[in-house]
Amino acid sequence: MFSLSAVLYLMVRALPRLADEPPSERRGFLDRWAHSDIPEKIDASWNAFWLKSLRRFKVSVSKLDNAVTARLHKISREKNEAKAIDFKDITETKQED
Repeated sequence: MFSLSAVLYLMVRALPRLADEPPSERRGFLDRWAHSDIPEKIDASWNAFWLKSLRRFKVSVSKLDNAVTARLHKISREKNEAKAIDFKDITETKQED
């Protein structure tokens, strides 16, 4: 609610005035801050931070996915090698009995 009220306040202060009164020389802190370049700089740095963070997270998730996939392939190969049946060996042992 606080954020919404702050955004609404800034929007109302930024709207053009209906009356043709000259702007007062004494402006508040929020007025000076809202009309300066600081909010745009903060937004740009925040976007850059999130862009870098999300790209690093994406790379980490991709590396983890590759590691899990390699491990699953290794396990499946070991399982397939263990199931290999030598029918020639089985028939030879039956004939000897």
